[in-house]
Amino acid sequence: MTSPWQEATVIEVRRETPNAKTFRLRLTTPMTHLAGQYYVVRLTAPDGYRAQRSYSVASMPGGDEIDLTVELFPEGEVSGFLHEVVVPGDTLEVRGPIGGFFAWAGDTPALGVAGGSGVVPLMSMLRHARAIGHPERLKLIVSARRPADLYYADELVGPETTVVYTRQAPPGDPRPPARLSAEDLKPLLDGAPRTVFVCGTPGFCDTATDRLIELGVGTDRIRVERFGPT
Repeated sequence: MTSPWQEATVIEVRRETPNAKTFRLRLTTPMTHLAGQYYVVRLTAPDGYRAQRSYSVASMPGGDEIDLTVELFPEGEVSGFLHEVVVPGDTLEVRGPIGGFFAWAGDTPALGVAGGSGVVPLMSMLRHARAIGHPERLKLIVSARRPADLYYADELVGPETTVVYTRQAPPGDPRPPARLSAEDLKPLLDGAPRTVFVCGTPGFCDTATDRLIELGVGTDRIRVERFGPT
């Protein structure tokens, strides 16, 4: 069944990084999403021209509000409008939730592997696991270029989360800046039959998947969602 289009009111705009903002939307018709699902945002110009993009939900399931974190892309029609024009009180046309393959109900062990903005749907999973009182069900490793580029930095702390940096690490970080490696992933594969959710750019997803397979993770346990400009 296709989700209908509906209006959502922007109630908060929060900057996550120099190039990303989180938009909290209040839905006219509340819809229950699963962690990992996404919504489509559609813009309509006065002359009738339309543009739409898909954005993962960062907030945990439940309620009539959703958080969509949007990275600003050069010349991006929708991301540019959201970043440069939209303010609290505005309304947006949205449709969702959508997606089943990259969705997690929170009742089985999982591992999230995120690169950059790919952390957005995995953040929904982390928040969900914590909210239901089972943070151990989801382990999350996030790769970011530098501390300023890390989404949700205040929440990515705790025994269930790991952050690695590829270009610049914070002072005192024992790991030198480098791409995600098998050695980074190995400690997170603790023997539990975890479904692995990989999200990021196509290059990141391919590399992470290769490392997981090298470590013995079956392809039937790996789910991949690639992010990037349209």
